[in-house]
Amino acid sequence: MNYRKTLLAASIITSLCMSGALYAQDTTQSSSTDQTNQPARKDAKQLGTVMVTGIRDSEAESLNLKKEANSHVEIVTAEDIGKLPAKNVADTLQRLPGVSVGTSSAGEGGFDENDRVSLRGTNPSMTQTLIDGHNIGTGDWFVLNQTATVGRSVSYSLLPAEIVSEVVVHKTSEANLVEGGAAGTVNIITRKPLEFAQPVTAQASVGGVYADLPSSTKPQFSGLFNYRNDASTFGVMVQGFYEKRSLQRNGQEILGLNQLQSTDAIVAAHPDLNGVYYPSLIGSALFTQVRTRKGGSIDVQFKPADNVTVNLNGFVSKMDANNYNRNYMMWGNHFVPGATNLNPGYTVSGNTLTNASFTAAPGDATNYGIYDMVSRQASSSTKFATADVDWKVTDMLSFKAQVGTTKGEGKSPKQDVLELNTSPGTGAAWDFRGTGTPANWALGGNNVSPTASGATANWIFGEGGISVEDKEKWGQFDGELDFDSGSLASLQFGARYAEHTRQNDYAFAQGPNAGFDNPANFPQGFQSYPGDFNSSLGGQFPQNIWYYSQADLAAYDAKYANRGPERLYPNDIYKVNEKDSALYLQANFGGDGWSGNIGARYVKTKETIGYTSNTPQEPGAQGPILGSAFFPAGYFFNNYKHDYGKILPSANLKFDLTNDLLVRVAASQTLTRPDYSALAGTVSLDDLGHTGSGGNPHLEPLLSSNFDASLEWYFAPRGLLSAGVYDMSLKNYVNFAVENRSYLDMQASNVAGAPVYANYQVSIPSNTRGSVKGVELNYQQPFGEYLGMALNYTYANGHASNNEPLQGTSKNTANLSGYFENDRFNARVTYTYRSSYYAGPDRAGFFYLAGTGYLSASLGYKINNWMSVSLDGLNLNNPTLKYYVKSEDYSKQPRAFYTNGRQYYLSLRFKI
Repeated sequence: MNYRKTLLAASIITSLCMSGALYAQDTTQSSSTDQTNQPARKDAKQLGTVMVTGIRDSEAESLNLKKEANSHVEIVTAEDIGKLPAKNVADTLQRLPGVSVGTSSAGEGGFDENDRVSLRGTNPSMTQTLIDGHNIGTGDWFVLNQTATVGRSVSYSLLPAEIVSEVVVHKTSEANLVEGGAAGTVNIITRKPLEFAQPVTAQASVGGVYADLPSSTKPQFSGLFNYRNDASTFGVMVQGFYEKRSLQRNGQEILGLNQLQSTDAIVAAHPDLNGVYYPSLIGSALFTQVRTRKGGSIDVQFKPADNVTVNLNGFVSKMDANNYNRNYMMWGNHFVPGATNLNPGYTVSGNTLTNASFTAAPGDATNYGIYDMVSRQASSSTKFATADVDWKVTDMLSFKAQVGTTKGEGKSPKQDVLELNTSPGTGAAWDFRGTGTPANWALGGNNVSPTASGATANWIFGEGGISVEDKEKWGQFDGELDFDSGSLASLQFGARYAEHTRQNDYAFAQGPNAGFDNPANFPQGFQSYPGDFNSSLGGQFPQNIWYYSQADLAAYDAKYANRGPERLYPNDIYKVNEKDSALYLQANFGGDGWSGNIGARYVKTKETIGYTSNTPQEPGAQGPILGSAFFPAGYFFNNYKHDYGKILPSANLKFDLTNDLLVRVAASQTLTRPDYSALAGTVSLDDLGHTGSGGNPHLEPLLSSNFDASLEWYFAPRGLLSAGVYDMSLKNYVNFAVENRSYLDMQASNVAGAPVYANYQVSIPSNTRGSVKGVELNYQQPFGEYLGMALNYTYANGHASNNEPLQGTSKNTANLSGYFENDRFNARVTYTYRSSYYAGPDRAGFFYLAGTGYLSASLGYKINNWMSVSLDGLNLNNPTLKYYVKSEDYSKQPRAFYTNGRQYYLSLRFKI
């Protein structure tokens, strides 16, 4: 039997059965076309007549497309996205089985917007994100993500949900997929002009977002206009968005725990404290930010001949993300080791000094606290331009060619900073209350105003001049030869070449100019922390804290921050260039009750990894390069070249046990290249604790050998019950090993007036092995005509060699949602939970986020055929993000606690 004709007929029958409940909307189901040329998806594209609207219909369509696909996929359609409490694509994906999301990428802690996506309990870098089948350059706004923890993952904060036609999550690999997603691939499919049902379509959404912590309302707008001619041979679509919102994050941070030594004065007085850990810094951290995301797309599609379609597509998104972080801190490592005033009654638990108080004697000149005010200029952006040509040579042979370019940028032009010593002789105390509750801590003295606090200048720090580029140019050719008889349905083949570069060419690390420490030069006015700063966190710690405004701080730093050429900071300079070539061949099969594919992709990569050091590390290193105060004897720029080729096989099989019950089995080998910072990243050092992290250009690419099996029962048009298992065996997984290395101690060097080197405990990336095994359960159930629910659960058991943690692995992830929809009103409530996971290295420890749940809801009302109103609420349970560190002996120590508050989006939507 001809598999292609059978599949097409089945798809038409299914669609006709659905169409009785559907009514006209803006886009046809032909927009649901995955750019990976799967036969099942291609047949769906040929229909070109089905129109989908509403939660119920989009749920049914998503399940229909999932059922017909040859590989294991999860699909969310555009209308479904529109009815979810979702403001970017990651918000939408988090409710799918096997998908996890994060609100941060490095050690900056979590925020209120989902930013990274990962699959099946793995690092986000192991998940490939594509738009219409191609890579996208990405940018990060946070300075540590630009220079220190530079991953392969895409920032979803740049991708508003409005750009989406549908999202396809590939959990099993195929040869025709662009390599890079060892764990899987997310393909975001955008709208196309010729796929709209009406010759003219116009949509707009106008509204605002209220954030309850900063008590601020900001505007939101998106709009779309599409024209196609009556013959459907020419069309143009223009889309734009402008979204602004305020953020406030209340936090407590425990920035490192140091170990007491036998030579410390406090140990001499209290021998039981030898080898015990104590907090280096404990701070009350107030972070505020205004994010402005703006951009748009233009797409021109035309058919110069009946069998040729040309598409030109451009997209740009930029987010201004200036922010202000204030952290009023107890300075433990400044006074604890030498303390002789520890009060009786202290407590040691799990090798940590969990409770202690220090009372200052008269005349004590010790600074027990330090206060950082850091105002950052920051932005991120992404853009791409593509040209596609589809040529249907004959009924059996078709070709597709694509060329494109993409560029992402992350910028930190400058930071306005003032670091102050708090008033001396105040004493201090702290009380750890476990990893689930913020610590109680105190500094003596008065922190309500600059004058009362008696603060004195300590330093001006901070990096700037950073402009990171993430760019790629590529060309791709794909072909497909169909067959009319036999089990072989088609052969797909193709080639791709891309050149990808991630680089930062310049950075400075500022210091103070003369006069910075004169109190007469300090700004005169001040403001205060919110009165309810710690009420959302709980606990007793400083909260009514003064601070300078961002404008006053900028004026002060303009005079007293040294940003001269001698402040060049080579450690933030790096460049990774990759030239990637690929060839693939894939055979698609099918027969009565079964279908599948088998193929292989050959990938060749040539890397040039550029990084800095204070000694030459590679032959032909450039240097010594003079002019940096941080490297008085000069520094060297090294280039390490590395070539490798890999064959990546894949196979997918689907067996229809009945019309509604099917089994899937898949096996593949997939590849992810190491993170840029792992290869060539910054050597980031903490001079206070003598810890840090660095790169390793000799890393090999990660190879994952994958097995996947699932049983799926489609018991109703909107009903699914499924269970699946998966296994990923990871070779060359990148983990971190802590090594002792000697580096220049900048703080000590500035004090001494000469280079001072010290030993640092530095986390260095290294290749090891790992594995992830898991189970996925999924249940979707309609209740009558108007109600429905979805419940899914994912179990992931992942670890690296020597039983070390696997980054990103939450053992338990669960999603529960319920909805109601009739012709006028719709409502949806969603709860998502993710158990604790290892987020990355942190000051020679393992940095974890405790289990967290998120409650969101959406309401919508259709006023008439062209106008509707919606209210979305995100983070309605105001979750507290609780971070902790597992130390060398794997005891848990608190690291940070953050609350971001709730957000409410009110929107009025129009369409014609």
